Amino acid sequence: MAEPIAVVTGFEPFGGRDANPSAEVARALDGERIAGARVQGHVLPVSLERLPHQVDEILSGPPPAAVISLGLAPGEPMIRLERVGLNLAQFDIPDNDGRLLRDAPVEPGGADGCFATLPLRRIERRLLAAGIPARLSLSAGAYLCNATLYAFLRRLRERAPATPCGFVHLPLLPHQVAQALAEMNRKRPTDLLRFEPGSSLGLPSMDLATQTLAVRLVIEETLAGE
Repeated sequence: MAEPIAVVTGFEPFGGRDANPSAEVARALDGERIAGARVQGHVLPVSLERLPHQVDEILSGPPPAAVISLGLAPGEPMIRLERVGLNLAQFDIPDNDGRLLRDAPVEPGGADGCFATLPLRRIERRLLAAGIPARLSLSAGAYLCNATLYAFLRRLRERAPATPCGFVHLPLLPHQVAQALAEMNRKRPTDLLRFEPGSSLGLPSMDLATQTLAVRLVIEETLAGE
């Protein structure tokens, strides 16, 4: 009997950043055995055009035991568990192919939205009990994180409806916030004298080890069943 596979996806860097914690976590967990399943980590392109092919390739084999996608949410102070993927691409910044989409569907003719199928409340309780800040969120936005959640949910609904699937947003890494502060200090040193909501001085972070542990617990709780 084939070994169960838990798919974990992250993203390549985007928006001029040098790293993406979602990719780092996916790589860190790749090959681990968690709750009886082997983790298969993938790093996805920040590209709406290339995304469908990558999702189809990942799901081309036997149905996985779970699909958990990860993404970066700059400014988010904790682990964020997403409830809904929307059939909407509304980009604030271009993707890594340079496309800036407005009011576009992720999948023309597809359903308006799909609900994540992870045990989100149980996961939230597990993370909080482990001392890791976490919260539920209504949607994954309208950038590539949302498109990925929607794409996986749509395909799994047709091919393997019993496979739990969802999306987890991660905070910035500490060195990324440090870089932003250093850049801010070079350009506008007076801003360091006060806190301004939305400025890089107010950006929270979470270390990679804690983020990796959080996703490991997400996998464990997802595969634990009812």
